[in-house]
Amino acid sequence: MASEPTTVTITGGGGQIGYALMFRIAAGDMLGPDRPVRLRLLEIPQGMRAAEGAALELQDCAFPLLREVDVTDDPLTAFNGTRIAMLVGARPRAAGMERGDLLAANAGIFGPQGKAIGAVADGDVRVVVVGNPANTNALVAAASAAPDIPADRFSALTRLDHNRAVGQLAEVLDVTPDEIADVVIWGNHSATQFPDVSHAILPDASSILDALAERLGGEAAAAAWLDDVFIPRVAGRGAEIIEVRGSSSVASAANAAIDHVRDEQLGSHRGMTSAAVVSRGEYGVPEGLVCSFPVTSRGDGHGYRVIEGLRFDDRARARFSASVDELVAERDAVRALGVL
Repeated sequence: MASEPTTVTITGGGGQIGYALMFRIAAGDMLGPDRPVRLRLLEIPQGMRAAEGAALELQDCAFPLLREVDVTDDPLTAFNGTRIAMLVGARPRAAGMERGDLLAANAGIFGPQGKAIGAVADGDVRVVVVGNPANTNALVAAASAAPDIPADRFSALTRLDHNRAVGQLAEVLDVTPDEIADVVIWGNHSATQFPDVSHAILPDASSILDALAERLGGEAAAAAWLDDVFIPRVAGRGAEIIEVRGSSSVASAANAAIDHVRDEQLGSHRGMTSAAVVSRGEYGVPEGLVCSFPVTSRGDGHGYRVIEGLRFDDRARARFSASVDELVAERDAVRALGVL
């Protein structure tokens, strides 16, 4: 077992997603059974008591991998020496709030956090933004951390969308989720995202599209299900969960964040997965946008890399382009605030 613990900082440590995250991280679900961790929980002053209570529970669990837990409302303390930063806490959208107002409110959170990461985090820090609007919040944090931390150390969570897509396919095809590989989420973590199954396969390398056609009664029926049911349901799953349970996704979001970091740190071993990373111009996406792509990781410390060369039909390209256009509009909105 490694002797030096990995410092993991969770923002919004007193919130529900933070609470769902920290016990699994301490148990080794994210970084493996031989990597000790030091947890730092960052909260606003009003949330400190909840975070302190969670820290007491962590102590009571007596996790062998957990070396210490620190609770603070100071970003410089929270990110000091951090190797993995999970930016969960964000300003939720209130009733009647325009998207521009939401972007501005979150820029006031993720800008200072990015600045603190740039000032005191470990030089090899990796950052995943969970709090929505995640892609543009990651863009703001990365810009604020520059030039001390390279922008490509920042990513945003679209693994939740990826997992939702896999879950829907598994249910319809009557297979287990681990039998489905190479689903891709393109674009923004929003209603414009494009869940793409055109490259997805089953264990025998047969096409998911062929399997859907066989299951649903032909190619036309499969195409109708993808357009009318699958894509809207994956994109709108968060709203569906709020309607059913009365609050937003918690355990599934935490699980996806753990999946995201685990695959980035230890290697993705089941083909492509999905993550929103800083574009270098792949697939015509403007450089610098934080956009969801098909990615893979070798677990060698170099993070996720975009898998290039996948083909689009006209329908897919139109959906992807609409989501990229939304990301450009969000970038321009925060740029107008003087953040970028």
